[in-house]
Amino acid sequence: MGRACIIGAGSSGIAACQVLGARGIPFDCFESGSDVGGNWRYNNDNGMSSAYLSLHAKSSRRCLQYAALPMPDDYPDYLSHELIAKYLDNFVDHFGFRGNIQFRTEVIKAKPATGGWDVTVRQRDTGAMRTERYAALLVANGHHWDPQYPEPAFPGAETFTGEQIHSHHYRTPEPFAGKRVLVLGIGNSACDVAAECSALAARTLLAMRRGTHIVPKYLFGRPTDHLTLMRLGTRAPRRLQSLAVALLVRIAQGKVTKYGLPRPDRPMLCAPPTVSDSLLSKLDHGDIVVKPNIDQFDGDRAFFTDGSAEPVDAVIYCTGYKISFPFLDEASIGADGNHLPLYRRIVSPKLPRLYFIGLVQPIGAVMPIAEIQAEWVADLLQGRTALPPEQQMNREIARYSAATATRYGRSARHTIQVDFLAYLREISRERRMSAR
Repeated sequence: MGRACIIGAGSSGIAACQVLGARGIPFDCFESGSDVGGNWRYNNDNGMSSAYLSLHAKSSRRCLQYAALPMPDDYPDYLSHELIAKYLDNFVDHFGFRGNIQFRTEVIKAKPATGGWDVTVRQRDTGAMRTERYAALLVANGHHWDPQYPEPAFPGAETFTGEQIHSHHYRTPEPFAGKRVLVLGIGNSACDVAAECSALAARTLLAMRRGTHIVPKYLFGRPTDHLTLMRLGTRAPRRLQSLAVALLVRIAQGKVTKYGLPRPDRPMLCAPPTVSDSLLSKLDHGDIVVKPNIDQFDGDRAFFTDGSAEPVDAVIYCTGYKISFPFLDEASIGADGNHLPLYRRIVSPKLPRLYFIGLVQPIGAVMPIAEIQAEWVADLLQGRTALPPEQQMNREIARYSAATATRYGRSARHTIQVDFLAYLREISRERRMSAR
């Protein structure tokens, strides 16, 4: 069996390392930073982490942990980035594969070759480059590191006199003390950033194009995902799930419109909900002012689509991330913007022995998903299972794309959306069926 190459030692990459190591599949893992942890490593020197100082996971411990190494019982329900980074360190050392990870080594290029992939890497400290051939390529470089700014930029943005940053570069609220801050977005990062800045800023505005569902971390004294993911599950019809979760949230905190937020334009579970315990309280106290989308900038003023205007010192764009693979020829794998045609969100039908680990956006946590994805890839590498014909894979990809567009709309950010438990079952079923 040939050696596999794993790109990235974040939470998805190390899940792949553990699975391949346990199966006896030789591998090298390349990580451009000095430590494991990826996005969970605060100020990661690979430059790709978007973690801010106060970041805590939005999924609870039970839904976040790897099956191969459950988290200690004394960990809190919702972990800080420091605790998650510690857990990931412990995971690597527990299974003893740190020596297989080549740190401060970035993958410059990966291209198909006879019998596998030629991978060119560069050692960051010396600049030394080399190319090696691998039997398989597992891409686990993450999808929260290449900031997506509004495109096209808002009129007047280039001459706006204030500061403009992406939330990827936000770390603490202190630089915004006494300033008039405009946060654009209504996702998890936007709500966290706005809530933090409102404690120090002279005025905090939260602008958004559309409404969304705001979900608390706890419902009736229990982590919300224990009820919505683990209890309700996903075997009931989605409409029934949606109504049940919406009812629980409504009982707990009422309608979001009573806090000044726009009404969500899609039902619960038909758009990723925002998890926040602080936003609604800040809105209720008047610490954050809700605005519609930005229309344009003029000098130090931001104009909004409702015709209002506000003087602004700083804009923080919480507008998501591009899905990027700078080491791959994206045209050769059929990538089109944020859409990448992958069978079961893992396998490229066009290029043999190319696999993507963790390239999903679940309502739930990625880490257990990356783990089971790696198990299926290991099945394929060991010949325990086989892929269906390319035509059949393409049909599955088309069905997934159509279903995702129907449920979430045609926004680019929803092209990799999956349901946590339903997707875990989907991969388990694929492993069983292909093994037959």
